[in-house]
Amino acid sequence: MNSHLPGDDAAMPGLLARETAGDNAPALSISELSNLLKRTVEDRFGFVRVRGELSGVKRAASGHLYLSLKDENARLDGVMWRGGVQRLGFAPADGIEVIATGKLTTYPGRSNYQIVIERMEIAGEGALLALLEKTKARLAAEGLFDAQRKRAIPYLPRVIGVVTSPTGAVIRDILHRLRDRFPSHVVVWPVLVQGQGAAPQIAAAVRGFSELAPGGPVPRPDLVIVARGGGSIEDLWAFNEEEVVRAIAGSTIPVISAVGHETDTTLADFAADRRAPTPTAAAEMAVPVRAELAGTLAELEARRLRAIGRQLAQARERLDQRARRLPQPQALLQAQAQRLDDLGDRLRRSLGHRTELAKAQLARHAGALRPALLEARLRRETERLGALRLRPEALLQRIATARARVDALDRLRRSLDPEAPLLRGYVLVTDASGHVIKTRSVAQAEAELTLKFADGTLAVTPRGARAKATPATAPQQPKLL
Repeated sequence: MNSHLPGDDAAMPGLLARETAGDNAPALSISELSNLLKRTVEDRFGFVRVRGELSGVKRAASGHLYLSLKDENARLDGVMWRGGVQRLGFAPADGIEVIATGKLTTYPGRSNYQIVIERMEIAGEGALLALLEKTKARLAAEGLFDAQRKRAIPYLPRVIGVVTSPTGAVIRDILHRLRDRFPSHVVVWPVLVQGQGAAPQIAAAVRGFSELAPGGPVPRPDLVIVARGGGSIEDLWAFNEEEVVRAIAGSTIPVISAVGHETDTTLADFAADRRAPTPTAAAEMAVPVRAELAGTLAELEARRLRAIGRQLAQARERLDQRARRLPQPQALLQAQAQRLDDLGDRLRRSLGHRTELAKAQLARHAGALRPALLEARLRRETERLGALRLRPEALLQRIATARARVDALDRLRRSLDPEAPLLRGYVLVTDASGHVIKTRSVAQAEAELTLKFADGTLAVTPRGARAKATPATAPQQPKLL
């Protein structure tokens, strides 16, 4: 049998938990233990700066940012509240190496610890350049930088929109250069050009110019210049933000990007229709030199006048050459004048000859018109008239013959009159066009017949006739005319 000392019973596990006298480790609840751990961690790590790569970046509807920081051996969950997210100078994304500043705390709901980030920055210029190349490759794959989508800059824009800071030297350089070259109407959209909030303002300004209606209170620009002076990659970072690049690529107005110095390059330069090495160069691209343009116009005007003068001289020379080949007007009229004289002479001779003939003919007929001859002819005709006697029998016979002929024609008329039988009770049947119907088959095929009586007409519809009206049209009732 096994034996044990009486004092060993306290060390042995039992069925029920018992509190022993002098025990200084009472049982804690899970919440109590979690709170103890939370206070310990927060007291010990109230301010930490960690470096790691972003992973699982997720922005909640509330505006809070949830993410993880990792390196090759470990992983740390993190959260950034909405106020801190609004102060970020870049858009967090997976794969960006950052330095996060904040405090460690625990999350009792999952029994793990996390960092509450108050400030987050990209970990050095190398990480910033890596993010830039990554963003550039992704946007280039979408075709935002394709040369085919770039538009030509207008030769002489009436209105130029400028997106830049209203207080910097850039706007003064642009206005001065435009005034020297070709004074133009400039509309400035003031924005921040670096730091927190710069990217949204720049994107909103580019989109705002595109949304201006032509003929509105604010003139719509023909050209937009997005400009900023030189600086570090961090200073120019707003022009590498995706929302700015997409706004420039989606602009309905041609855009010149003039960000930084000649050696500075941003993603806005790739999305714009033209890139200028400096803001001053952008102004030079936007407008021509007025004096040079005036000189060019004067030269073109002189060339136009010389060309017109040369054409007139050539036309005058051709006209002179053709005029020399034409005959003289007098030569053209001489033959006609001679012919006119000849015809006039012939006309005079012809009139004299005709007059002589008429005189001879009148002389011949004048003898027959002597009064004695006329009186003798009148006596002869009078004697003939007196010899004639009118016989009444002959006239009466002719009248009787004519009357008999008229009576015969009247009888024939009455016998051939189609309406004469109507007085004896017959009916004349006609169709809608007035043609006489002679057979029953023809009458049955008509939709409507007209019966003509001695005292009027009556419209009827034959029974069994084919309906010519549409089903929706009610047949008309026959009516007595």
